[in-house]
Amino acid sequence: MNNTRVLISGASIAGPALAYWLARYGFDVTVVEKAAELRPGGQAVDFKGVTHRTVLSRMGILDDVKRLQTGGQDGTVVDARGRKLAIVPGEFSGGEIEIVRGDLARLLYDRTSATCEYIFGDSISTLDDTADGVHVTFRNAPPRTFDLVVGADGIHSNTRRLAFGPESDYVRHLGYYYALADTTMDAADENLMYGEPGRMAAIGGPKAPTFFVFASGLLDYDRDDVEQQKRLVADAYRGGAWRIPELIAQLPAAKEFYLDSISRVTTDRYSSGRVVLLGDSAYGNTLGGFGTGLAIVGAYVLAGELFRAGGDYKVAYAQYESKFRGYAKVSEQVSAGRLLAPQTRLGMRTRNAFFSVSFLFKPLMKLMDRFATDIELEDYPSEQGDAGRAENPDELQNHG
Repeated sequence: MNNTRVLISGASIAGPALAYWLARYGFDVTVVEKAAELRPGGQAVDFKGVTHRTVLSRMGILDDVKRLQTGGQDGTVVDARGRKLAIVPGEFSGGEIEIVRGDLARLLYDRTSATCEYIFGDSISTLDDTADGVHVTFRNAPPRTFDLVVGADGIHSNTRRLAFGPESDYVRHLGYYYALADTTMDAADENLMYGEPGRMAAIGGPKAPTFFVFASGLLDYDRDDVEQQKRLVADAYRGGAWRIPELIAQLPAAKEFYLDSISRVTTDRYSSGRVVLLGDSAYGNTLGGFGTGLAIVGAYVLAGELFRAGGDYKVAYAQYESKFRGYAKVSEQVSAGRLLAPQTRLGMRTRNAFFSVSFLFKPLMKLMDRFATDIELEDYPSEQGDAGRAENPDELQNHG
């Protein structure tokens, strides 16, 4: 096996999933993560269809994911007086298996921390891709040389910026932002969603933070300045009805808070030399509904191709892109901001009516399931023989 020293940037979902497979195949894996520790909580993410279940089963975590699932609770759209306007079915927002992002990240970390090196509170400063390896300098840690580098560090990928070019070349802002905050709002165990033209707020649901989506042009702010970000959200919701004044009043005290743009990543290639992109850094679409599934399946394919090629990254990267690019096109199909926070009252009424008309909603769900399974999974070899293989996918489907 050649090129076994691998650096992965990003310890959310895609990075640890890839680390799991690479360590299993005998690679020497290091994961660097900018955050000081694993980020807990966050929004719910989901899996749908036999393809996702097959990969989770081959990883040996399907039962754990099901054990930690949140249930995909229905949501209720309400007006300013709290009256019900529409029901958002749980299978639309939560897929087949829904789990809190932080719970999934912890599960993947626990499965890899003994076999992989994790460096928290650090990030890559420079990449020097040479014929013999990638010389990497870090913000804090001493320089090191790796055979391969994987950017699994999200839509605003630092690795992509260093190896491919500026973010503006690959990331398109879709006109919205979203925010998550741990408020203490009581929704009586209901998942309530209230909207006004161009902005939406949702509370309730199992382990769910308060969820904001609002229309905005590209904002200029410090991604490390949480207090500034809280003020941006407060300004965006000023004058809102329903329970918005209460929500905004709780923002300053929120211990967990996250703000980001709703954006789409489009790349003309997944690799540059010894550096390759995985997950949102290569094919992200914020809140598009497929990001976590793409990350898990992409990690499986990339690792499998590297192992099959004996570490020949040129062959493996080409096979990964050839087999995965068509599947990843699903990330181009959805624009969540316009659905969650239409900018006109007519758009809001149309959205609510859509959820109430089953002959429109059910075909969409079937289409989403087809997107989620639109790849032929390879049964990659494993150093542990058949241990990496799951039961027949059709059997998995029956178990779901």
